Amino acid sequence: MQDIDEFLRKHHITEIEAIIPDMSGIARGKIIPRSKFESGEAMRLPQAVMVQTVTGEYPDDGGLAGVTDPDMVCVPDPATIRLIPWATDPTAQVIHDCVHFDGTPVAISPRRVLRRVLDLYAAKGWKPVVAPELEFYLVEMNKDPDLPLRPPVGRTGRAETGRQAYSIEAVNEFDPLFEDIYEYCEIQELEVDTLIHEVGAAQMEINFLHGDPLNLADRVFLFKRTVREAALRHHMYATFMAKPMEGEPGSAMHVHQSLVDAETGRNLFAGREGEPTELFYQYIAGLQKYTPALMPIFAPYINSYRRLSRFMAAPINVQWGYDNRTVGFRIPHSSPAARRIENRIPGVDCNPYLAIAGTLAAGYLGLTQQLVPTEPLANDGYRMPYQLPRNLEEGLTLMAASEPLASILGEPFVKAFLSLKETEYDAFFRVISSWERKHLLLHV
Repeated sequence: MQDIDEFLRKHHITEIEAIIPDMSGIARGKIIPRSKFESGEAMRLPQAVMVQTVTGEYPDDGGLAGVTDPDMVCVPDPATIRLIPWATDPTAQVIHDCVHFDGTPVAISPRRVLRRVLDLYAAKGWKPVVAPELEFYLVEMNKDPDLPLRPPVGRTGRAETGRQAYSIEAVNEFDPLFEDIYEYCEIQELEVDTLIHEVGAAQMEINFLHGDPLNLADRVFLFKRTVREAALRHHMYATFMAKPMEGEPGSAMHVHQSLVDAETGRNLFAGREGEPTELFYQYIAGLQKYTPALMPIFAPYINSYRRLSRFMAAPINVQWGYDNRTVGFRIPHSSPAARRIENRIPGVDCNPYLAIAGTLAAGYLGLTQQLVPTEPLANDGYRMPYQLPRNLEEGLTLMAASEPLASILGEPFVKAFLSLKETEYDAFFRVISSWERKHLLLHV
């Protein structure tokens, strides 16, 4: 806590946002006066917060968090304290870990799930390195959820009418917004890298520098908050929905990943002569075998599966290939020392902690089971059959049947996560959509 105390004094902090990421990646917690935070009294939250659905409901299974709805203790992680640059008064935010009263970790906490996977790698002397890429849309403020989203008006006074991939001028349309985003990110030390305009109308992408998986998950979690907040200040929304607009490509969170020796830092995907290693192929094979069962994490909502369709800049199978953007796992052109695997399947609507944990878990199982991948694909992956679940229900069935994944991610977590997603799925099917009213009301 000494580092936190010094930070609070240095920046004259008056209050603290004590936050935890729930299973949806939503920030939960409390806003605490500095005096109370410094008193040493531990923050408590109900364990049920972890299994609150995106609609605000809870699974019927009371055993997930305990029938008495017990509390958990939230312990601040000093490495995560940062300023909140948009706050009126000097305010800090601190991400907390969740433990029981005896000090043992809460197994269903997303941060704990990622730590659990990283511990397995550490026991082997391996250190994963990741670099996420986040796509998102800027849209006009939309107060009526029944109305379609539209691109916002930029500095020219006109909205985009066509796709402007990699256009500098299209990014310049929103220069004031991006200046704020970069300033906010710099103040929070989020270390974002490049900004590009993606394929969709007013669709952007921000890349992160590679680094430690838990640190990157924290930064992605905070980045989403930052972009949404900055967009509001410019009278628009930033959305991380996987498929926010009909006819436009969806938004992904591509995860570049490699594996280094924990002692030497040597890339274990490259041999002494620069050749791909057995570990490299085994890791790919693990991704191929276990990704279908991880789809409720990579594509957590009904909307997520609208993104995963042919010829829409999103993969539909678990093929892999060298510098091939039509497959699930792309090997970018690089030097042997930078050899890495890009998982192109997760949507940007995923929880970054769980998505990174999931992709690393699949790779770990490939390594420990010494799996063998298919041959790399050199042609169009979109013309091959679907290999991924087509909907959330199918993904939940596959995840529930995968004992190896439950052993890596933790059975309590998998049980709680499945129950939460089934509750969200049931809530969706209670809603009658405008498509049904339009096409069925008077014609069937």
